[in-house]
Amino acid sequence: MTTTKDIRQICDMLDQITGDTSIPRNIRNAAEQCDKLLLESKDDVDVRIASTIFKLEEMADDPNIPLHGRTMIWNIISRLESLKQNN
Repeated sequence: MTTTKDIRQICDMLDQITGDTSIPRNIRNAAEQCDKLLLESKDDVDVRIASTIFKLEEMADDPNIPLHGRTMIWNIISRLESLKQNN
C-alpha cells in the first residue's frame, strides 16, 4: 500500500534535482512538475505514479543531463516502480 510518507520521500528526492543548479533548467522544471503531479493531482495513485515514471524516463534520456542527475532520476524511478508493485 502506497503511503503519503513514501510519496513525500520521493518528492524530497525530486526537490534535490530541482535545487541542483548543475542540472539543466528544463530537467529541474520537469522534476518540479513531477513533484506537483505526485502531490497535487486528483488522479488515482497508480495513475500518478505511472505518469511520473513516464516523465522521468523522458528526463533521463536528455543528452544534456549530467551523470549524477541521471543516476538520481533512475533511483527515483526505481522507488516509484517498487511502490507501484506494492500497490
